[in-house]
Amino acid sequence: MDPKGHAAIVTGAASGLGAETARQLAQAGAKVACLDINLHGAKATAAQIGGLAIPCDVTSSDSATAAVAQARQQHGAARILVNCAGVGPAKRIVGRDGPMPLADFERVIAINLIGTFNMMRLAAADMQALDPLTDGERGVVVSTASVAAFEGQVGQAAYASSKGGVAALTLPAARELSQFGIRVMAIAPGIFGTPMLLALPQATQDSLGASVPFPKRLGEPREFADLVLAIVRSSYLNGEVIRLDGALRMPPR
Repeated sequence: MDPKGHAAIVTGAASGLGAETARQLAQAGAKVACLDINLHGAKATAAQIGGLAIPCDVTSSDSATAAVAQARQQHGAARILVNCAGVGPAKRIVGRDGPMPLADFERVIAINLIGTFNMMRLAAADMQALDPLTDGERGVVVSTASVAAFEGQVGQAAYASSKGGVAALTLPAARELSQFGIRVMAIAPGIFGTPMLLALPQATQDSLGASVPFPKRLGEPREFADLVLAIVRSSYLNGEVIRLDGALRMPPR
């Protein structure tokens, strides 16, 4: 699918991978709705790209439904959904203060996994009602997994579980939605230069980058967005999780 002229929704668009993906989709001619619980950040991204900023809590059915409806009203039903909203706090199952509070685990699952499914179900409902393009395609969903889905480290039980869920969701969703001409893909990034990571000391960033086999550096958000655009444009990509990690395989710690 050529994104030019089509409506797109990007969650987590206030910063990092989501913001850069929104920029590149806009540069490719898409009409981009920037969704984020951080409305100030979403507005900043939207102002840069000529997009639409919409507040959205992806864990809430009501909030997500309202956000998708607002995007539809302004741009028409989206043919492209990119799920970038997520959190990645580190906490051990049993730490010095005892067992991890269950609410901490639930929050990560709610944002990363349930939020991804929430947006997918709403966007797909709109997509299936659209007229098919010349090749029969109606839409594409790209979600964000992580290499932690496959090699979760100590302290990543909640994060790895949530991203493993995103990875596992991809194929059954692609199979189910194929009848409507809707593709479902996921990207599993390695260590990327997002605002959270770039807040670490430079020596720590350099050490993390050096652990990547090649290229020996942090991934750049533009490289994530490049892959999103490639997926959107390549209609035979479907039902797969693509690692984007420089051949990195995470150690236990």
